[in-house]
Amino acid sequence: MTVMHAKNQRLSIKLLRWVILTALFAGGLLSIGQISLDAFRAMDVLKNQAAQILDVVKDPATQAVYSIDPELAKQVVEGLFQQREIRYAGIGHPDETLLAEKSRPLQEAPFRWLTDPIFGKEQQFSVQLIKHEPEPVYYGDLVITIDTVYKSELFIERSVVVFISGILRASILAAILFLVYHYLLTRPLSNIIQSLLRVNPSEPGRQSIPAPRNHENDELGVWVNTANDLLGEISDNQQKRRAAEARVLKLSQYDPLTGLPNRLMFRNHLQNTLDDAKHAGHKVAVLCCGIDDFKSINSQFNYTVGDQLLQAFAERLSNNDGSLQTASRLGGDQFSLIQYNIHNAYNVAELAEKLLKRLNEPFEIEDYSINLYTTIGITIFPDDGSNADDLLQKSEQTMTLAKTVSRNQFQFYVASVDSEMRERKSMEKDLSNALNNNEFHIVFQPQIDYQSKAIIGAEVLLRWVHPTRGFVPPDIFIPIAENNGSIVDIGNWVLDEACRQAAIWQQQGHFIKLAINLSAVQLKDSAIEAYIKSTLEKHHIEPRYLEVEITETGVMENLSNAVETLNKIKQYGVSTAIDDFGTGYSSLSYLKKLPIDKVKIDKQFVHDLLIDEDDTSIVNAVIQLSKSLHLSVIAEGVETKEQEAYLVSRGCDMGQGYFYSRPVAAEEFLSYLLEYTRNPPQIG
Repeated sequence: MTVMHAKNQRLSIKLLRWVILTALFAGGLLSIGQISLDAFRAMDVLKNQAAQILDVVKDPATQAVYSIDPELAKQVVEGLFQQREIRYAGIGHPDETLLAEKSRPLQEAPFRWLTDPIFGKEQQFSVQLIKHEPEPVYYGDLVITIDTVYKSELFIERSVVVFISGILRASILAAILFLVYHYLLTRPLSNIIQSLLRVNPSEPGRQSIPAPRNHENDELGVWVNTANDLLGEISDNQQKRRAAEARVLKLSQYDPLTGLPNRLMFRNHLQNTLDDAKHAGHKVAVLCCGIDDFKSINSQFNYTVGDQLLQAFAERLSNNDGSLQTASRLGGDQFSLIQYNIHNAYNVAELAEKLLKRLNEPFEIEDYSINLYTTIGITIFPDDGSNADDLLQKSEQTMTLAKTVSRNQFQFYVASVDSEMRERKSMEKDLSNALNNNEFHIVFQPQIDYQSKAIIGAEVLLRWVHPTRGFVPPDIFIPIAENNGSIVDIGNWVLDEACRQAAIWQQQGHFIKLAINLSAVQLKDSAIEAYIKSTLEKHHIEPRYLEVEITETGVMENLSNAVETLNKIKQYGVSTAIDDFGTGYSSLSYLKKLPIDKVKIDKQFVHDLLIDEDDTSIVNAVIQLSKSLHLSVIAEGVETKEQEAYLVSRGCDMGQGYFYSRPVAAEEFLSYLLEYTRNPPQIG
């Protein structure tokens, strides 16, 4: 029901409407009755007036008929017409010619249509003319006709007054009755209704309905008290029902022993999570955790200890670092968790390893210190399944399968992914020992100045030769080092080793600038500027002989922090360059903000420079953009004479690539430097 319709249905409006209608009807009816009585009285007055008129002129009219005197008869008739109501008058014998008569038309009036049906248009009256001497002798008649319009006019005026006054009296009475009724009933009822509307349906007993003032002991007061009692009963019943529903819900959705969500609730929550992840384009991991050989716990101790152990295990599973969420108990000794918004399987492997470590810590139950071991099966959405049932089933199967092979480990559903994760974890472990085992070395790739045709610098590149794996490509181990933070120590070693070698060359008279790569992780390290300064001072290298290269994507991770760090490095005298320019998402506005001296064109654009129009356009744009910002430009990955010629023609300042030399060790680089100095090639 709409608000407007509800207002129209209010009792006070209905009451007002009916009181007014009833009063108007009664007032109108009484007025009509009074007007009808007035009509009868008006007709009687008309008849009495006619009788009086006839009585006045009866004798002169009788004398005129008796003496057959037309002049006298005419005078009598003219005398009658002095009365405006007289429309016709005549004197004479019925069987003879009238002695005198006169008439005039009916008076026009706008209300005749209403009064003529009541009084008639005219009323005729007559009197016999009789002379008594000595016996009564009949001589004729005096006839008059009265126009009713004049009496009708008075009647209409009185009727209007009567009707209007009757309606006014009825309206005043209706208003008085309405106010009395409103004060006694409708207003208290309205207040009760407003109090009812304020009652919270979910907690009806919290707020009682106040009894209307002066109605505490009448029917309204009794009704309010009864309603309050009823609301209290409803509130009590609701509380009992909610408590019962909560108990039923907890039994149906939560494990009674651990308090964790059960399989059904976990499955529903997982499906909702997958729906959200599908919409957002995220990955989700499901981890099924099974306690290894839990039956022996019950056999070795007792079921009470076993239950307490499960409760402690569930609590530890729930109190993780926040990266794993929605822990649940699937049943028996099996539990499950969800990891949201993962980037790759490696993230899951790290978390699984941390979880295993936390769960392996001893549990203190009563007087026992108990060690539990756990096996985890992992599935990833959408790679391993598109719905909750598939992912949960496969994670349980993977966990069960992993237990048959070994205990206290994690395993991915896809064997290839699992193998890759184990390989990366093993490599991460080996990487942490590589520095101490002297498995790293650096190589140098010369940088050629196209103007002077001289080797003016070299890029320092890191190489890892594993004792069993052999050569490990940098694009494999660098991301791992950045992910676990070891890149800081490795980067510091590279800087120290490069400065050590530069010092040796300078002692031999070869002053060239060395460019080292600075990762995004190092850029965030607050101590990087101090370490660069201390390392240069340690090896007595001037800052102008060092250049740090930062990647475009590394800078964009935290632009303000990168700008601050680079400013400090540059103020010390170390030059700066942005590496792999064009492969990320930086723009002209970002490039203007960065305190850099050089832009390096990525080798992927140089490789197809002369055959791919898009790469040609990008290279030209980078060179023009750099020149407009007064930055020098170096091209990486130059492999042919034609590429070099094109770059020189476009204004590129420097080049680096296999066309000049592959990255080589320090001794070989020195030989190349000496040979190049003796026999410099043609440039361009």
